[in-house]
Amino acid sequence: MFWFMRFALKSAWRLKLIVLSALAGLGAGLYLQLRQEQRTWGVVPGDVDRALAGDDLVAVPDVEETRSLAMGAPPAAVWPWLVQMGWGRGGWYSYDQLDLESQSADTVLAEHQDLAEGDLVPTHPGGGFVARVVEPDKALVLYLDSELVEGQMETAAAESGDEFEAMSAQAAEGLPGGLQVAGALGDFAMPEFRASWALVLEEEPDGSTRLIERMRVWNGQAGLPQQLGQPLFGLGVFVMTRKHMLGVKERAERLAAEA
Repeated sequence: MFWFMRFALKSAWRLKLIVLSALAGLGAGLYLQLRQEQRTWGVVPGDVDRALAGDDLVAVPDVEETRSLAMGAPPAAVWPWLVQMGWGRGGWYSYDQLDLESQSADTVLAEHQDLAEGDLVPTHPGGGFVARVVEPDKALVLYLDSELVEGQMETAAAESGDEFEAMSAQAAEGLPGGLQVAGALGDFAMPEFRASWALVLEEEPDGSTRLIERMRVWNGQAGLPQQLGQPLFGLGVFVMTRKHMLGVKERAERLAAEA
């Protein structure tokens, strides 16, 4: 009887190790596949090497990624979706469940078409990117740095007091557990950074558009946790940005077809 129990226990442990090994292998394979796609998806060498609007905002980046996507629509059909982006506005056309459960718009929102330089493009209640370049049908460049984040938090807290704290807590509850932890860590020790996100529209001879997106980030004196987490963070940004570009493409082409 005892030998049977020992055999059963050993078999259970072996089965668990096999399952864990298989899951680890699948996870590693998926990570490597995404990393490879991150390096090649939408990458046009000529775009990578050229200067784009907003490059001067982060003069010497630690990280720079450039991608482009052809769209069967004129720039005038792409621009409305870019200018209305943001939390509480048109959304990000990406994975809505990660945008504080705010659904991305499927229609052009007239009330959010008058974006100007210096305007806030919210990522959450009380803060977000600042528009630094707004050239209709040509270029939109968003910017954020650690000083802006701190200022936005101080302003929001001063204006709303307890209401802001409750709203922030409510927004945090809507985030997946991993993002809640990441946010808590970020509040604990936010490193100095500067980041720009350029969205450039170029009209092709046939009237279609190429959307070129470039992200430039300077991390300053990033600590060990930030250095270790940077590859995963970059992978997450790629996954979200890829979905965003495809979302803009689908909406712009539909708008052009309706017109």
